[in-house]
Amino acid sequence: MESQESQDATDGTDLQRAFICASFNQDTTSLSVGTKTGYRLFSVTAVDKLDCIHEGVECPDVYIVERLFSSSLVVVVSLSMPRRMNVYHFKKGTEICNYSYSNNILSVRLNRQRLVVCLEESVYIHNIKDMKLLKTLLNTPTNPTGLCALSVNHSNSYLAYPGSATIGEITVYDANNLSTLTLIQAHDSPLAALTFNGSGTKLASASEKGTVIRVFSVPEGQRLFEFRRGMKRYVSISSLSFSADAQFLCASSNTETVHIFKLEQHSPSQDEESPTWSAYMGKMFTAASTYLPTQVSDMMHQDRAFATVRLNMFGLKNISALATIQKLPRLLVASSDGCLYIYNVDPQDGGECVLIQKHRLFDSSEEQVEQKEEEDPEDVSPQPASQSYAATVALPSTPPSSTTLMGYSEEGGAQKGEVIPEHEFAESPVCLDDENEFPPFGNQSN
Repeated sequence: MESQESQDATDGTDLQRAFICASFNQDTTSLSVGTKTGYRLFSVTAVDKLDCIHEGVECPDVYIVERLFSSSLVVVVSLSMPRRMNVYHFKKGTEICNYSYSNNILSVRLNRQRLVVCLEESVYIHNIKDMKLLKTLLNTPTNPTGLCALSVNHSNSYLAYPGSATIGEITVYDANNLSTLTLIQAHDSPLAALTFNGSGTKLASASEKGTVIRVFSVPEGQRLFEFRRGMKRYVSISSLSFSADAQFLCASSNTETVHIFKLEQHSPSQDEESPTWSAYMGKMFTAASTYLPTQVSDMMHQDRAFATVRLNMFGLKNISALATIQKLPRLLVASSDGCLYIYNVDPQDGGECVLIQKHRLFDSSEEQVEQKEEEDPEDVSPQPASQSYAATVALPSTPPSSTTLMGYSEEGGAQKGEVIPEHEFAESPVCLDDENEFPPFGNQSN
């Protein structure tokens, strides 16, 4: 037993070394993972299997990898060349273009209209159809983590990034019309996480303290919801993610708990119709809060988590996302231990979510996966005896120059290339999942 535990610890260390970064695509149907040897793209449309749909080995030590929906367009940045962004058509195995910047690239965001590159003190906005540089936002507040969010709804393409390095101010920018929309005073301390809902009408934020998560309307900037993650101070929020219908918001951190909040307005009329003791006390607290200091009053109005997940790890970097898989709500957690965890979520009663599947991302063969599952039966938690909601439903530093802009022209976009057809970016929903969904611009000359 001791040797087996020692082997498991060694395997876990190796997986953490292999795992550099991870990100879900815009509709949470795909997981992208950066590794020491390149990157991998997984399909997350089924619970019981995790298909690796592509493994890229064009460059090692990938620390940024972003896929555009279910298309073949993928953006990659490597530790060996942290100032250069490579854009690939992975199904055809061709490079669409690459672009070099004056400093290290910290994050990349994209939708069907815009591609945004964030550096520590500047933001670059490209037209994704031809990769033409449309706007450079210089001298932005120092942003050492490259924190930014881009609405996946390309009809508005709202961009959010820190408006201050010392307080939690958010700048909301219209990346389509290239103009600032509003400034939101979200938190007292600097920002740690940002995300839009699918339609771009809501923006969630968390600060470096990590105790309070707020949701604002876009573009007005009005505070809609406020959730308390916990009383513990200085928790590092690693990801925020809305469900597709924007009814739920999940938050993961460096603790062992993932919180899921429900976005619902409490109706005063319901309290009047049901004069219960709790409703009466609620009214008393609401009345009393008007006479209390602002900080105390705000705390009394904050909602707690609707559902939670207890991870079997602490202190490891992870990202979480809410998705609908096989018609049921799920929570996905990709962890730096080299695994993807899938949980059932009860959208009616909430509570503790149930682990239903655990997938290893870096096992070298299917035989190792099967052997590991036999040796460690705790990998997948069985369904509880009591029927859950999901179980019941499931029953029958160098400035850029012309020499560094390989195959690229600021004025003309990607050189010697085809412009992506306009119908690929129509206002109506577009399905980008076949050979022609995102044609390459052609071979680029260095």
